[in-house]
Amino acid sequence: MADYIPGPDANFQAWQANFVTYANANLAALGLVAGDMTPVTAAQTTWNAAFPAHITAVAAAKAAKQAKDDARAVYVGVIRPLVRRLQASAVVSDAEKAALGITVAATPAPIGAPTTAPLVNVETNNRLQHTLRFVDAANPTRRGKPAGVMGVEIWNKIGTTPPAGESDLRFVAVDTKAPYVVEYDSVDGGKTAYYWLRWVSPTGERGPWSEQAAATVAA
Repeated sequence: MADYIPGPDANFQAWQANFVTYANANLAALGLVAGDMTPVTAAQTTWNAAFPAHITAVAAAKAAKQAKDDARAVYVGVIRPLVRRLQASAVVSDAEKAALGITVAATPAPIGAPTTAPLVNVETNNRLQHTLRFVDAANPTRRGKPAGVMGVEIWNKIGTTPPAGESDLRFVAVDTKAPYVVEYDSVDGGKTAYYWLRWVSPTGERGPWSEQAAATVAA
């Protein structure tokens, strides 16, 4: 059963005023005497002082909060430009920034040179064209580059004998996503292309060479 006394204070204020007024005007009909209402009217007097005081205090608190919020917005607005100056300053150390309680930019850890090599497969389905598909030799069943790698350097040699070393190779490209298609001129048809690949980091550091792969250029 719902309570007959309203919950919200404003509703209670109207209810209690009506209750006391009606009861005092109809004491005999209600079987009451004035003494029955004495504690009620005493409590009403206390309530009638406390409720408006509360309303005033709430309004004052709202005004104070708004004033506080406005003051903070202005304060933060003048702090941020100064902090941007301090962040950009070459004379302010990370220790001083930490002492000020402002953000200290994290120093990225060096990526380092790749430690694994690519594993390459050469497809010769098309005339004067090789399609190179490569994965990481350490994870041959997983597609994609290893972590910290920007792409793969592709080098090759066209001829009848394998390259004796790096000096025999010519640079083809840096590819960031397999596969890579190598196009050949008609004069290269029937010749053998030898491929060496290696991973390269975003900072240009290179990993070890792959195993050599070779395939004939279809004429």
